[in-house]
Amino acid sequence: MNLTSPLFFAFLAATIVAFHVSESLSYRRFVLGTANVIFISSYLTDFTQALPLLAFLLLGYACVSILYVRKSPAILAAGIVAVLAFYIFLKRFSFFEALGHLPFPYLSIGLSYILFRILHVMIDVRSGDLVERISPLAFFRYTCNFLCFVSGPIQRYQDYNVTDGKELVPLDPSKVYEAFTRIATGYVKFAVIAATAQYIFLYLNPPLLQATALSPAKLCLIYATAASLYTIYLYFNFSGYMDIVIGIGSLLGQSLPENFDKPFSARSFLEFWQRWHMTLSQWFKFYLFNPLLMFLMSCFPAPALTSYLGILAFFITFLVMGVWHGTTAVFVIYGLLMGAGASINKLWQIACLERLGKKRYRALSQSAIYIYFARGVTIGYFVLALTCLWVTEPSQLNSLVIRLGVTGVLGAFILLGAVFAMVSLVTDFISERIAAPISLSAIRDGIIVRNLTLAGKMMAIFAVTSLFHKAPDFVYKAF
Repeated sequence: MNLTSPLFFAFLAATIVAFHVSESLSYRRFVLGTANVIFISSYLTDFTQALPLLAFLLLGYACVSILYVRKSPAILAAGIVAVLAFYIFLKRFSFFEALGHLPFPYLSIGLSYILFRILHVMIDVRSGDLVERISPLAFFRYTCNFLCFVSGPIQRYQDYNVTDGKELVPLDPSKVYEAFTRIATGYVKFAVIAATAQYIFLYLNPPLLQATALSPAKLCLIYATAASLYTIYLYFNFSGYMDIVIGIGSLLGQSLPENFDKPFSARSFLEFWQRWHMTLSQWFKFYLFNPLLMFLMSCFPAPALTSYLGILAFFITFLVMGVWHGTTAVFVIYGLLMGAGASINKLWQIACLERLGKKRYRALSQSAIYIYFARGVTIGYFVLALTCLWVTEPSQLNSLVIRLGVTGVLGAFILLGAVFAMVSLVTDFISERIAAPISLSAIRDGIIVRNLTLAGKMMAIFAVTSLFHKAPDFVYKAF
């Protein structure tokens, strides 16, 4: 079921109406569970395609149930290995082709996000952070929540359980308008901005991936432009999806976590990942980085090594996070680039503190030149690393890198960094010097302006979508 199809809108309207028919908690949970089943079934052509997903859920619930009885580290380790092994088998990672595969097509959408939820529950049950027993139906509603099934966000069970059908949200005009505005904003991002960026990107992509005769300067310029457009497409596609599901969730009593916080205002690579796909980075921080760092510190207790052990932990964490995005060797390269970015960022911070001291380093990091330089370097590096998400074939990536050469890659990095730093400077200047004196909030809160803005968003959605023969899809469901 595509989230842009009329069928989805009909399904959504029916779910919201059914949810608010009764104040019975068991009834509302039944509606949410049924909605999950219907949504997942829309991706199936045969019941057998859902069997691997069902087996994956049963394995996860079995591990959780055993951990409630015996909170043993060995049982947790065995459960994590079993769940990860089954996940790798179902996702068909190219490195493990010798494991074989199932002889029939099956549903793989949603597996990555279900994996995070299952592992989180297992670890929290073992640590004692999750004491309340989870029923099989509650486990299904949580792991297969139709709002988060395709592309997240990754919500902890403790947070989900607070609003699991428990709150009957009054559908007053202000609440509905606020939710509808958030949903409309998401569709503008997704169906207008992201779709337009994708359209231009797909036009520029063939000359890059084919052996087309281009001068080095032109190849570098096209590559930098295409990489920028893909980044715009990825951000507005993904953040638009988040706006849509968060808005819908508010009508169903669910408080879904935010996943973006102005990531392009970040001044470092590590700060960028605190603002981009926040639920993913927070999950890896709590369940991989922190335990890994504690383990390394227990093995090497010398205080002088702590900072450098953190660098190693950052590298491993971002490497795994990068590899999670795909099943081919290109995504290993992406993971290595993410790990290198985080490690270099941490090394830079350590070197600056050692050479300059806290006071002088703080003064440097607050200077305008440093801020915009750091923004440019951060985003330029990230944009180039994202090449691995759209050139997924190793041979194509190798060919592109060879054609660009060191000079072309470095030139694209400098160009992207300079352009983004300049755009950031101009944007900040306009918002601080021109927009600030004007009471924009008072204008936006006016009923007429509010309604005209919402109507304009709807018109833009219909106008742009009518230009494309096929509605775009949500990019992160492929990861």
